Amino acid sequence: MKVIATEIEGPVILEPTVFGDDRGYFFEAFNERVFREAVGPVDFVQDNESRSRRGVVRGLHFQKGEWAQAKLVRVVVGRVLDVAVDIRKDSPTFGKYVSVELSGENHRQFFIPRGFAHGFSVLSDECVFQYKCDNYYHPEAEGAVAWDDPDIGIEWGLAPEEIILSAKDRNHGPLKELEA
Repeated sequence: MKVIATEIEGPVILEPTVFGDDRGYFFEAFNERVFREAVGPVDFVQDNESRSRRGVVRGLHFQKGEWAQAKLVRVVVGRVLDVAVDIRKDSPTFGKYVSVELSGENHRQFFIPRGFAHGFSVLSDECVFQYKCDNYYHPEAEGAVAWDDPDIGIEWGLAPEEIILSAKDRNHGPLKELEA
């Protein structure tokens, strides 16, 4: 597995070695030993999956305090632009983001450590998105930043009229209003 560093310390892209022939392909999606060598110890406790259609933007979400989560995300079907925003107030890269295209074809995975808000936009007709979390979801610990915060300036890869948001994601505040 190839480990690709990003411009921000913490998030990394994991690119598996894919073995293919006329029957199809095989790759190791997760190997704890390899993962720990790449990012350090992370104990995943929950796997999630979502299905979305083109134009959906989910995010920018995170869990607060003791319920903070690190995530390892990937796309099984389709294509997304996946985004991690540094929300660590004491970080030199606070408010900066890193993005990567994940698809069922490139098999890349994206590790997002605690202290980052996460979101993605669906660039294909349909997307099946999977993610591992190192902490259980806790509704009272939900946090979010506006997906279109101009101070962050994310280019989601979609025309404005294509973007589909949940009612909840339409109403998040900007990063500058984020609590410590």
